[in-house]
Amino acid sequence: MIEVVSNDRLGKKVRVKCNDDHTTGDLKKLAAAQTGTRADKIRIQKWYNIYKDHITLKDYEIHDGMEIMQLDQHSIYLDC
Repeated sequence: MIEVVSNDRLGKKVRVKCNDDHTTGDLKKLAAAQTGTRADKIRIQKWYNIYKDHITLKDYEIHDGMEIMQLDQHSIYLDC
């Protein structure tokens, strides 16, 4: 079980608990449930690499304590 911190930079910071064998699509659904944003409007990316929904978090090396930033309603950026 890992915990990823989601920050929308508007004062809302939530901790999303998931397994490292979950996909990024699962992470988007969990983050959407806690932030109130629709899951299909969330995009997870690191720098210029947009993460695909069917790849697991372990494959993208998303680990415990990593913070993802939601800069607007449509993008979540990983901050390493």
